Amino acid sequence: MNPLDRLKDRALFRTESYIGGRWETGDSRFTVYNPANRGALAEVHDVGAEGAKAAVAAAAEALKSWRKTSVFERGRILRRWYDLIVEHQHDLGVLITAEMGKPLPEAKGEVIYGAAFVDWSIEEAKRMHGETIAVPIPGSRGWTVRQPVGVVSCITPWNFPSAMVTRKCAPAMAAGCTIVLKPAPETPLSALALAELADRAGIPAGVFNVVCGDAEAIGPVLTGSPDVRLVGFTGSTEVGKILMRQAADGIKRVALELGGNAPFLVMDDADIEEAANGIVRGKFRAAGQTCVSPNRIIVQDSVAEELIAALEAKVAKIKVGDGFEAGVEVGPLIHDEAVERVSGLVESARREGARIIVGGEARTDLGGSFFAPTLIEGGSFALDLACHEIFGPIASVYRAKDEAQMIAAANDTPYGLAAYLYTNDIGRVHRMSEGLDFGMIGINAPTVGAASTPFGGMKQSGIGREGGKWGVEEFTELKYVLLAGVE
Repeated sequence: MNPLDRLKDRALFRTESYIGGRWETGDSRFTVYNPANRGALAEVHDVGAEGAKAAVAAAAEALKSWRKTSVFERGRILRRWYDLIVEHQHDLGVLITAEMGKPLPEAKGEVIYGAAFVDWSIEEAKRMHGETIAVPIPGSRGWTVRQPVGVVSCITPWNFPSAMVTRKCAPAMAAGCTIVLKPAPETPLSALALAELADRAGIPAGVFNVVCGDAEAIGPVLTGSPDVRLVGFTGSTEVGKILMRQAADGIKRVALELGGNAPFLVMDDADIEEAANGIVRGKFRAAGQTCVSPNRIIVQDSVAEELIAALEAKVAKIKVGDGFEAGVEVGPLIHDEAVERVSGLVESARREGARIIVGGEARTDLGGSFFAPTLIEGGSFALDLACHEIFGPIASVYRAKDEAQMIAAANDTPYGLAAYLYTNDIGRVHRMSEGLDFGMIGINAPTVGAASTPFGGMKQSGIGREGGKWGVEEFTELKYVLLAGVE
């Protein structure tokens, strides 16, 4: 069965780019594949650099009126978009599962998670207040206002093809900015469906544009155009550095959510069963293909055997398969290259003496880009598994003796996105959360993201925050006004 036959509203399946309120074709196309069976899903139009330029021009023109539109009116329009996203949860979930591979219930959960950013941003934008400021000049008054930064280019990843669109674009549009979005070539169908719903919601032409195609042609337009004032990107640190360099020529602002190497610390006073449940929930979500997935499980020696035994029992039971099959908990990796990379990490660990407890190999019998849920006791923090972001369904465990060693090991990385700590000692909560160099820390909680909270990292994990009031402020300029002669 073609996964797209599961759509209730077939009109959500689009293959053209959405520019200035019109659906535009390109001179060439690229193929989108279903990672569960490697079958072709769609041929999507590549609009190239010229399409990107047209989208930036449309966004710049639309900005003139959108930024002046009342925040209440912007909210009413975006509210219709939110309602349509929720109404079409099933179909948007189908598209995510078809092009990215995550199990359908998880994909539908992503849709609602992403919609929450629209809902939150609508209300948060109404509360962007300026301040009256004391000034030293007699007979003068000073105050601040927040205004939209301007045209924003957003480049989104394949692992959350719907939620990463709304998490960036909703707060920007609510703040009065206009958007040019480039989705990942592996997963453009979800973004194009959101554009179809944006059109139905009445978002004015040019406010929300989606361009698909070759990154090497489109990227320099989105970072180099003088009309673009902020570049938002979620993806690898290596690509983030390239985009930051390109944006530097125009002194553009950047909002970067980059790679991670999340430690998951389990202390000797923790509830081991709950810690194991948290590891499985956090590690194997999206087949481990998230930037906040636990990457290094660091456990105190005295409870290491207990934790490993609990994990072994749970990991061995995880059902792997096509995300449309009932009961599947872990779907495929995004493509064969990802399977090869993860396989290489496991083989490198094996050669270095790591113990493969469960899994450890590709599931070639399933016919797609699958890798078995894997549990490894790593032994050395020098393993590639410990030093690099895994982005796959591998839980690797390392032992440590005390708080000081665990914090040092956790911080021994250039990344600083998310960390997790399981303990029932409130003193440890304060000491260790303050000592961990990460932008987000989950205490006895395996996930950290919500529409109301700041999402972002330290060090080479990025710049800026998404979510909460911070996510809307990211897309504004703070202006100071001094008025003299008012005695």
